[in-house]
Amino acid sequence: MDLGLQGKLVLVTGSTKGIGRCIAEEFMQNGATVIINGRKQADVERVVTSLNEENFLGTAVALAGDLSTAEGEQLAFDFVESQNQPLDVLVNNVGIFEVKDFFENTDADWDRYFQINVMSAVRLSRRFLKGMLERQSGRILMIASDAGIRTLPHMIPYSVSKTAMIGLARGLSELTKGVPGVTVNSVLPGPTWTEVR
Repeated sequence: MDLGLQGKLVLVTGSTKGIGRCIAEEFMQNGATVIINGRKQADVERVVTSLNEENFLGTAVALAGDLSTAEGEQLAFDFVESQNQPLDVLVNNVGIFEVKDFFENTDADWDRYFQINVMSAVRLSRRFLKGMLERQSGRILMIASDAGIRTLPHMIPYSVSKTAMIGLARGLSELTKGVPGVTVNSVLPGPTWTEVR
């Protein structure tokens, strides 16, 4: 099945392992150029090398940086600009979680969850959605969680951050009304075992 991804430019945040890496592989299998992102240069380069050694139709390129900050947002924008083509798909996947008693989570813990899980998606969507609307072409995917609608008592900050992502996707999808070719959606995976790399 041709998904029309040949030659498309895709950014998958937090894509050096786990769900993010699997998403990147799927886009590459369908011919996309995928921007692999992680915080550590060595990890990103290792994954890009590994992916490009596979028999995928597409290619991987490396973007190391913390996309949960305003500086990271600018870094991502500048990197996309250097690719000489607009971003076709943004996958807001980067996220953290921890099993921790509600009463032990500090304000700093809550802020960290929101900066990484939510504000990274807010900043990058704000940066790239406008161009998609102007071109009438583009996709944004929020990798939320079923915990966003079924709050886990042992992971409350994580769950609440994923609820916020679902709300963000819903609000942004309203901005696409009447604009052909642009969509914003959330995906709600359940618990997922991933390899420790």
